[in-house]
Amino acid sequence: MRFLNGADLAGYMKERQARQVRGLRQAAHVFPRLAIILTDEHPASLKYIQLKQKYGEDILVDVVVEQVSVDQAITTIERHNQDPLTHGTIVQLPIADPSQTDAVLRAIAPEKDVDGLGSNQFFDPATPTAILWLMAGYNIEPRAKKVVVIGQGRLVGTPLVRMLQDSGVEPIIANRHSDLVKVCEDADIIITATGHPGLLTSDIIPQKAVVIDAGVAGEGGVLKGDVADDVYTTRDDLTITPQKGGVGPLTVIALFDAVIRAARRVAENR
Repeated sequence: MRFLNGADLAGYMKERQARQVRGLRQAAHVFPRLAIILTDEHPASLKYIQLKQKYGEDILVDVVVEQVSVDQAITTIERHNQDPLTHGTIVQLPIADPSQTDAVLRAIAPEKDVDGLGSNQFFDPATPTAILWLMAGYNIEPRAKKVVVIGQGRLVGTPLVRMLQDSGVEPIIANRHSDLVKVCEDADIIITATGHPGLLTSDIIPQKAVVIDAGVAGEGGVLKGDVADDVYTTRDDLTITPQKGGVGPLTVIALFDAVIRAARRVAENR
């Protein structure tokens, strides 16, 4: 079994970002700042925020977390839109009232929408970007391959399909209700992001396939991916993301890459 270890790729990229931030702070006197709007204390959300705070500390990007009600979210976002010291704003999903998600995300100014989830995108979403980086880092070429994307969420599946199509790849689109055995037959690359632990079982995955698991869900207090545990113990023919340290480390880096680019644009427009 060959592992696609995003953590192995992340070290060099993190060092490069730290140098970029030092340059902005010292030469341009621009201090990159990310604002995170939190409306729901979902365990996975809190975990991800902690990771972002720690990463920001490591590369000297200021990370401000504001916990507000859904009713206060748009007002808080608009304040950051007007604040020249805030370079990127994200809303930690899911929000407490999912029916308000579109309205809240649309409130973020496009030039500060570093998650790329609003209606006018300056930046690509972080997790799909991380998936493409991971494949590139391990020389996995999706063009002219049978690529299956399972899950059509707004964070991963839907933007990933768009980004693949923009690069000349026409993926097969599926969801957790699809006949995955049939859909994944002879697949070269399977990318799953449904948030349903154990969905992708060994009998679904063809021999020698590449499997990228970007699904996340809490199960018994533990964050789990979409790939069933037994796949890791019964299949040695796969190229696959590990249960920890696959897409996640590069997702954080992709987000901060957008924050740094937003801050650089401010420096260049002075």
